[in-house]
Amino acid sequence: MRLLVCDDARQFKLVADELALCWVHDGRHYQSLTPCVPQHREWLEAFRQRYWEFYKQLRAYQGAPTPERPAQLREQFDELFSTVTGYDALDQRIAKTKADKTYLLMVLEHPEIPLHNNPAELDARLRVRKRVVSYGPRSTAGAQVWDAMETLLSTARKLGVELLSIHPGPSQRREADALIGGTDQRTGGNDGSLFFVGT
Repeated sequence: MRLLVCDDARQFKLVADELALCWVHDGRHYQSLTPCVPQHREWLEAFRQRYWEFYKQLRAYQGAPTPERPAQLREQFDELFSTVTGYDALDQRIAKTKADKTYLLMVLEHPEIPLHNNPAELDARLRVRKRVVSYGPRSTAGAQVWDAMETLLSTARKLGVELLSIHPGPSQRREADALIGGTDQRTGGNDGSLFFVGT
């Protein structure tokens, strides 16, 4: 794979030639800080505001990239992530973000890539949630059906289509069979579904 937008998990470094880190994942590290001291809370909030302002500038660059803008944005990145506040946990987190500069600023070389991988993350999260609730499929065939349905649901959602609105009901199936002169023998399942029993 040539280029992958992902979180900072180590295994992704073996998958692609180039990595771009997800800004939303990086931003969550700041969100998870829980300062007890009021001054630390103020410093954290002020820094997070500056963080997301910089993110907006990267988004603006994506929309209208110019040759001189990457150097300016790299300079602003260095200035922002050289901040020292006095709140140790925040300062350590800022230093870790600065260490990932190459990966976080990959968008300056490839403006066509997204700044985050949230859509992919959300798709995977749905699958994980379903697995937790139902303890996973019981067979290989079940896993294949599960994958197919998850893919259909995800694609329909992204296209803004309701999956049930495009699935033919029994009357449409009978009409289709009549049109193509189908010779399939079908029978009804206990749940009212149809399945093949022979040809």
